[in-house]
Amino acid sequence: MSAPAARQKGAQVAEEEFDTDVCVVGGGPAGLVLALLMLRSGARVTVVERSRTHHREFRGEILQPGAMALLDDLGVLAGARARGGHEHDRFRLVEGDRVLLEADYRLLPAPYDHLLSIPQAHVLDELLAHCHRFTGFRWLDGRRVGGLVRREGRVAGVTAAGPVGPCSVRARVVVGADGRYSRIRRLAGIGAGRTEAFDHDVLWFKLKESENRGEIRSENQAKNDRVEPPVRDVRVFRAGGSPVLVYASWPDRIQVGWTLPHKGYRDIAGQGLDHVRDELCRAVPPYAHLIREQVRSQGDLSLLDVFSSRAERWADDGLVLIGDAAHTHSPIGAQGINLAVQDAVVLHPVLVGALAAGDTGAARLAAFEERRSPDIAAVMRLQALQSKAMLSQGPFATRVRPRLARVLRHTPLYRKILHRIAYGNPSIRISDGKEERVMSCRRRSTAPPL
Repeated sequence: MSAPAARQKGAQVAEEEFDTDVCVVGGGPAGLVLALLMLRSGARVTVVERSRTHHREFRGEILQPGAMALLDDLGVLAGARARGGHEHDRFRLVEGDRVLLEADYRLLPAPYDHLLSIPQAHVLDELLAHCHRFTGFRWLDGRRVGGLVRREGRVAGVTAAGPVGPCSVRARVVVGADGRYSRIRRLAGIGAGRTEAFDHDVLWFKLKESENRGEIRSENQAKNDRVEPPVRDVRVFRAGGSPVLVYASWPDRIQVGWTLPHKGYRDIAGQGLDHVRDELCRAVPPYAHLIREQVRSQGDLSLLDVFSSRAERWADDGLVLIGDAAHTHSPIGAQGINLAVQDAVVLHPVLVGALAAGDTGAARLAAFEERRSPDIAAVMRLQALQSKAMLSQGPFATRVRPRLARVLRHTPLYRKILHRIAYGNPSIRISDGKEERVMSCRRRSTAPPL
């Protein structure tokens, strides 16, 4: 690993230069899982991350069994869980006192027979700690990428700026793992359009649970001074066609996501905060007293533009996109982290092979999109069905479908559907035994000069 070189430009701050095999832009789940896998395979990896800390607000906290199994194989799940999290047995769609649909994860084989609500910071901190064990790892946080470095028409690195000054990272391949608004994707001139089927907003906020260790009281229970036991299900409350997602968030918070038509919140908010609170209380009655006590200003609420999209291509010469940068999804079904981790696992052998062959061209890297596309299409179809189930009204949706669902629960088809939701493509496995190929390739070749 070469030492940083400084170039003094008059009175300007010296620019640092770094040399690496793989430059990952974005230190989220996809980026750090890929970084760890490539480090285990002997590659030098530099991660460029805009934030200085993982300890900030994240909305996606649910780990599906598929992601848990892969993180466990990487050796990071136990450490992440030790930092704190909540298990959830079921995913339930409810309307009033009725359960319309239910996915009971207890029917899956142990040890991944549940959902796990865990702060992303816990997972990212554990992944980062494992990455730091490798001498070939470099972590450049607080750096915002400003441009792509190109050589002979191909991507050969990135330039970035941060509190310590500008830097450039030259790499044999750049991985854009920087989210749905990916700067790397835009710099590469790769388009990604919105999918109208999931064109909505989510009003997110957190509530602090009751003092009595997370016990939740409804308005009527509060009047009668009775308390229901702690609820650890992930629930979606149906209310007037606008579903509300609710689940316990570590350590003592309740995370709430109110799904609304795109730009529909403006009309509700225009009637004042009291009206917003009233609507929320009607949507999730068990939490009405907490909403009235804790939602005191618009600053307590965060409105997120939620959409689905897919990049027109995932690879260029010297560049590949993964995670939300390649394909963005609705939060329906809590698939975000699952897809990000699986993307990294699928891309890993493609990158190892490309580096070993000395070929990181678009044609070679496009194998990732070819292998992953069927899985992404399947998730999109599944989310469309889940969205329809959450939003549909009428006698069939509220009376007939729950009865059918109860019958279906006792059939093999139920477990098959549940397994697909929980794991996605079950054939995705972490591949090992590639270390010598990357190491020998690195000794023969270096990154192209800037």
